[in-house]
Amino acid sequence: MSALRPAPAPTVASAPYWQALHDHRLVAPRCLRCGTLFFYPRARCPRCLHDGLEWVPLSGQGRVYSTTVVRQALHPAFVDEVPYAFAVVELDEGIRMPTNIIDCDPAAVGPDDPVEVVFVDVDDDLTLPMFRPARS
Repeated sequence: MSALRPAPAPTVASAPYWQALHDHRLVAPRCLRCGTLFFYPRARCPRCLHDGLEWVPLSGQGRVYSTTVVRQALHPAFVDEVPYAFAVVELDEGIRMPTNIIDCDPAAVGPDDPVEVVFVDVDDDLTLPMFRPARS
């Protein structure tokens, strides 16, 4: 019997992000006062602390900022997934987000590799943004 995968617990501040993922859209909050686009979703701008935010669509295109190959599962639910490439991706819009790089050899992923978003439907209630090498 496999272990249950840990799932995020959406908050009032992050609910629009999770709903967009469910709809296979990638979005991020942007401050209405200073224009800062940021990730992870939170209730206030990390730059000016303003609470006026709007959700803007993201291209889903970016480059690997840093990466490592995970070879040992840190949770029983991920035993069948190792090895996998864990990375921080810098999106074309300038924000960085942690993710997995899929559909490739994990050891072949390197800094500055171009990637594109893939929406992985874990179940009916959870969709995760992962990335794969960009296709020309």
